[in-house]
Amino acid sequence: MSSPLGRLRWIGLLEGASFVLLLFVAMPLKYFAGMPLAVRIVGSLHGALFIAYLVAIALAVRAKAWPKERAPTLVIASLLPGGPFFVDGQIREAEKRAT
Repeated sequence: MSSPLGRLRWIGLLEGASFVLLLFVAMPLKYFAGMPLAVRIVGSLHGALFIAYLVAIALAVRAKAWPKERAPTLVIASLLPGGPFFVDGQIREAEKRAT
């Protein structure tokens, strides 16, 4: 996990999981069970992971581990529920080629 792509993969998976939890667990708890604290906690965690994912993308591009032309794909994936899970295979392949 010490490589830029390894960090990108792990942060992406955590960010994707936090977004899914926010949408499909915390939001229903807020609106159907009257528990707004769930959104505050999971939303804050997701926000921090989202920023960390964007930083990890920038660091991977800066290290030339990920092509800058393909960086927007990762950013767009982060905006979709579960999107980072779909691009994880591409990052994993790039990581294998780099070693």
